[in-house]
Amino acid sequence: MMKISNLFLFLVGTLTLVAQQTPTFHLDVAPIIYNNCTECHRVGEIGPMPFTTYDEVANQAGLIHYVIETGYMPPWTPDHNYSSLRGERFLTPDQIQIISDWIDADLPEGDPADNPGLPSFPEGSQIGTPDLVLSMPEPYVHDGDMSEQYQVFVIPTDVDIPQEVQAIEVRPGNAAIAHHALIAYTAQPTDIGTALSLDAADPAPGYESFGDYGVPVEDYLFGGWVPGSPPLEFPPTIGKIIEPEGALLLQMHYGPTPIPESDLTEINIFFADAPVEREVETYTISPDDLDEFFFIPAGTVKTFEAEVDIPSDLSLISITPHCHLLGQQWEVYAVHESDTIPLISIPEWDFNWQGIFTFPSLQMLPAGSTLHAICTYDNTVNNPYNPSNPPANVFWGDLTED
Repeated sequence: MMKISNLFLFLVGTLTLVAQQTPTFHLDVAPIIYNNCTECHRVGEIGPMPFTTYDEVANQAGLIHYVIETGYMPPWTPDHNYSSLRGERFLTPDQIQIISDWIDADLPEGDPADNPGLPSFPEGSQIGTPDLVLSMPEPYVHDGDMSEQYQVFVIPTDVDIPQEVQAIEVRPGNAAIAHHALIAYTAQPTDIGTALSLDAADPAPGYESFGDYGVPVEDYLFGGWVPGSPPLEFPPTIGKIIEPEGALLLQMHYGPTPIPESDLTEINIFFADAPVEREVETYTISPDDLDEFFFIPAGTVKTFEAEVDIPSDLSLISITPHCHLLGQQWEVYAVHESDTIPLISIPEWDFNWQGIFTFPSLQMLPAGSTLHAICTYDNTVNNPYNPSNPPANVFWGDLTED
């Protein structure tokens, strides 16, 4: 018994010594930064500064410590304990502690031989080499008058034969003004002709259209982008189809800027390796699905809930909650008989970090399910993002202050 007790004490002492070792950049910090930050924080991506070397990380150590302690970075608003989503970005308490201990120890570099090396990041894409790169016909210049702008650009598919699409990736040309992008698709000559006429009538590249594309479309959400969101990828045998006579309608939402800014956004298209057996469709739940008028009185916290019946079996690929500055929280789930199927929860909505959230595998919603979409808005002085002071009555709309 004495020997066992001594062994136990020895092990505790050894573990304590190991835990007290000072973390170094190359051995302990670099793997955390490279796997959670560098995808966006490198030259050519949306991060405002690169995190690829010891000096780059050490020079921003104070900022890094603040944003990870507050949970602002990595940018991931869904509750990862509520449901699983592809590309989840969050640091564990142990990872945060390692970085904190490293900073407290005055940023020891350690042995460069311990560095795991940067992951292999593809150039000009987050997921690989595209089969087709489409671009806005010419750059769009925001005048710098602090206005918001929704501008639609007509982009021919530029294919000779019908192509089955496995992934769509939007590459914004100027993240300083690009707030988000939505892509629609149509192969109807009359609709494309109308869009081209609207383009010709607008003196700027593209044409102005708030909330929609200005013409009927076959696929309202062919693809999209918001800051920090991964490209839209479909499982094998599931995807989209583009025709030679078709066109993409790229709607860019440009935020306010005090100086002129130019943007030339591109779209990377990845063709399917296996034949597409099921074509992806998009369904939008909007204020039209509510049983009350969408109105948020000044000085109130208001919750809306939409219920949508699912008449036939559905396989969900992704989900995209969206609201503006008054948004406070989201919850979306389905109920089938006595079972609840959690889809997404965003307990603290952040307008600056929206997303197109994809499930790790197809999420089945059986026929007879009811989908519940619940969103809460805070139109009081307690909301630091409220654009009106004092608060004003707010209705549904496309502009940030709606």
